[in-house]
Amino acid sequence: MKHKILVTGASGAFGSLACIQLVENGHQVVGTMRSLKGKNESIANELKSKGVALVEMDVTNEESVHSGVSSALETMDGLDTVFNNAGIGANGILECFTANDIQKMFDVNVFGVQRLMRAVLPHLRQQGKGTIIHTSSCIGRITTPFLASYCASKYALESLAEGYRAELSGFGIESCIVEPGGFPTGFMGGMITPSDTERMNQYGEMAKLPETSLNGYVAYVESIPEQRPERVAEAVLDLVNTPFGEKPFRTVVDFSGLKPAIDNYNQALNETTKAIYTANGVADLLTLNKD
Repeated sequence: MKHKILVTGASGAFGSLACIQLVENGHQVVGTMRSLKGKNESIANELKSKGVALVEMDVTNEESVHSGVSSALETMDGLDTVFNNAGIGANGILECFTANDIQKMFDVNVFGVQRLMRAVLPHLRQQGKGTIIHTSSCIGRITTPFLASYCASKYALESLAEGYRAELSGFGIESCIVEPGGFPTGFMGGMITPSDTERMNQYGEMAKLPETSLNGYVAYVESIPEQRPERVAEAVLDLVNTPFGEKPFRTVVDFSGLKPAIDNYNQALNETTKAIYTANGVADLLTLNKD
């Protein structure tokens, strides 16, 4: 079945590779990025050459989001699948991030998701069927040193996805979360760092650890042949191609050793969620309306 798919964050590794794989497998795709010029011009031209339609969208701007969604709907004459993929990272000592630093990241990773959902859901609800795929992380519900602010944004994203899963199931809209491990992409080098350098100096030698730790981790994942962003794009393609109503809620994509533990965590959470929904008399919200 051919799907009409909107992909945000199409300039990044996960987004661009997913766009290409989806188009190559017969799907119609509109990718979004903040600008088609400047640093994005090369990848924009490559995507267009592959048959990916592109629109400019800044997920931190509500007007831009609604305009981009309208353009996507017009270009594809509809929409049935959304890959909610735009995101940025942050690395540094938590105290040294100002509230504005963290707000900048949340504006993309959390509020950007909410803006997009509010723009696409009226259409999906009206047609009574749709699929939402969110990009989270293997540390989406685990906090690691120096990445705590990023983890916090993904905790929030996972919570939004859980809420939407239940509230949209009756409208025939299925929800999925992709949880990648760390991959050697430009994402690692583009992370927000703390702006309060004076506060950072008070940490002495520890102030160097975030960068040292990140560089060591990048070197580690680069040494793993399978730990490549193409695997994430393949997971997204697999989800899109999985029959409606049969998609797993969470999909872990990792070859660095994190997957077994995260899969176990997800299974425990799934069972806990079912128990809580049952106790509150709303277990039916976990059942997707396929009519």
